Amino acid sequence: MKAKLQRLSLGSRITALTAGAAVLLSLIAVTAALTATSTRSDTVHLTERISPAFAASDRLLALALAQQTGATQYTASGLDYYKTLYPRALDQEKILANDVEKLLRDEPALLGEFQAIRRELDSWRADVAEPLIAAVAVSGPDPARGAVSAAAQTRFTAILQAISRFKTNVTKLRDALRDKVQDQSSLLVWLLFSAAIVVVVTGALLGLLLTRLVTKPVVALATEVRQVAKGDYDHEISGGGPPELARLARDVNAMRQQIAADLTEVRAARSKVEEANQRLEQQTEELTRSNRDLEQFAYVASHDLQEPLRKVASFCQLLQRRYAGQLDERADQYIYFAVDGAQRMQRLINDLLAFSRIGRMTTGFVDVDLNRVVDDIIGQREPTSGKITRADLPVVQGEEPLLTALLTNLIGNSVKFKKPDTPIKVHVEAVREGDEWELSVRDNGIGIGAEFVDKVFVIFQRLHSKEAYPGTGIGLAICKKIVEYHGGRIWVDTSYEDGTLIRFTLPARQQALAEPAPSRVEEPAL
Repeated sequence: MKAKLQRLSLGSRITALTAGAAVLLSLIAVTAALTATSTRSDTVHLTERISPAFAASDRLLALALAQQTGATQYTASGLDYYKTLYPRALDQEKILANDVEKLLRDEPALLGEFQAIRRELDSWRADVAEPLIAAVAVSGPDPARGAVSAAAQTRFTAILQAISRFKTNVTKLRDALRDKVQDQSSLLVWLLFSAAIVVVVTGALLGLLLTRLVTKPVVALATEVRQVAKGDYDHEISGGGPPELARLARDVNAMRQQIAADLTEVRAARSKVEEANQRLEQQTEELTRSNRDLEQFAYVASHDLQEPLRKVASFCQLLQRRYAGQLDERADQYIYFAVDGAQRMQRLINDLLAFSRIGRMTTGFVDVDLNRVVDDIIGQREPTSGKITRADLPVVQGEEPLLTALLTNLIGNSVKFKKPDTPIKVHVEAVREGDEWELSVRDNGIGIGAEFVDKVFVIFQRLHSKEAYPGTGIGLAICKKIVEYHGGRIWVDTSYEDGTLIRFTLPARQQALAEPAPSRVEEPAL
């Protein structure tokens, strides 16, 4: 039996306990409701009917005596007061009788007794009182006649005794009802007390049940879990108590086993990761040092090559000016190739020097009005056919020389790569996108094929020969480095098919933006 009880779940035990308490409380509640209903009915009957009937019995006795006094005293004295006393008492008796019959309609024995008294009174009035009153009208008052006979007095005394018995019977019924109401009230108090006892006992049993079957096993389980949490992952977790907590203990122990197994794997993996991180840190340091050395080399190489290259270019140009036409045609061609190669080398070195300086030689970020920058670039272009327009551009934070170089390269490319015999159209605009500005340079030139959109931003990459379109192939690489240095990104919009559309982003200022300059829709032709 005990083993069977231990197999019961916590929910089953709590359900059984609460169900038993609910049954007891329901029985108490039903009994209390029935008792309260009966008490209310008896109380209403006592206060609204029996108690008024008890008072009416005293009143009936007084009215009977008033009628006797009125009849006998009027016969003896002939006074008007006694003449009116009798009919007043009679009228009041009729009203009282009507009320008492309503009050005692649920008490047939008392009602019958009351009606018998009234019949005796009616008989007495017809046989004694009214003949006395009528005799006064004929013979006048007579004290001797006012003294009623012994038989009439005995008859009236019997009526008074009947009224007294009626009053006694009403008193007994009133006392019985009062005792019943008191007993029922005591029963209600006892029922309420019993309900309180049931609630308290149920609460105590429930608390004891929870303490023994929940609190203690959970505390024990928590102690074991804390032991595992401190690092003893090999500690077996065992739990007692109801089946729910036992299953929980088994699940926690299974989780501990899984964690222990995973921890072993994690430790092994962490060891490998630490080794990989050490190698990665070494490689990162080597890469950083290599990049730093490479940037330094590019800067120094481009800077130190300037002087000898300048000498080569100067002497080649001197040979070209001084000996042009004095040697054969092949020699003039060789000199031209030397001058052109030296000049191209100078441009390459200058562009490489500019590329290496981006982010290394900084003047600090300031507010830059792109409207003014674009207007200055347009004003410096040589006049030719076509036009450059812009929308309202924002004020951004950056290095003005770099942003000027960025827009100069982009606008210059739009002018350089134009369609033959087609007027140039270049438009610069900006759109706010969240925390950044998206700027675009659009033209109606020859465009860039979708397969080359990534290649054009690689340093020294060219899509056309230098004879068709002059340049070093480093311009868009410089643009990309400038944009990324300012925290943005740059790309070619391949959805634009009427030329080239290059978009780039720049972070918006955190403070309020300056008012854009008035739009300069059209500039002088390039």
